[in-house]
Amino acid sequence: MDYVVKAMNKTRTAKFQIGQIVRHRLFPFRGVVFDIDPEFNNTDEWYASIPAEVRPRKDQPYYHLLAENAQTEYVAYVSEQNLLPDTSGDPVRHPQVAELFVKDGKGSYRPRNSMMN
Repeated sequence: MDYVVKAMNKTRTAKFQIGQIVRHRLFPFRGVVFDIDPEFNNTDEWYASIPAEVRPRKDQPYYHLLAENAQTEYVAYVSEQNLLPDTSGDPVRHPQVAELFVKDGKGSYRPRNSMMN
């Protein structure tokens, strides 16, 4: 299923889907996508805190992740240009994954609210 995101008068297909496991292109963390913004939708302070040399464009999808690194679990907000598919096959250990998702037979996560009873 493709996720189409709309921003102003532009429509684009998000590269990643809700429930997909992704990893950061530059930093050692990965996570499950739980929401998608069609373009940057965070504070100017948050954006300014990113070093200018690696600061992503605002005019692209941004993903909310239930993220993890070697030390901890957290929520991350990441631009599409900085994400890659995670092909490790490892489950994500973030404690909220089980609240929001059901793991499917292919190793991906399906939102709980889309389950048919």
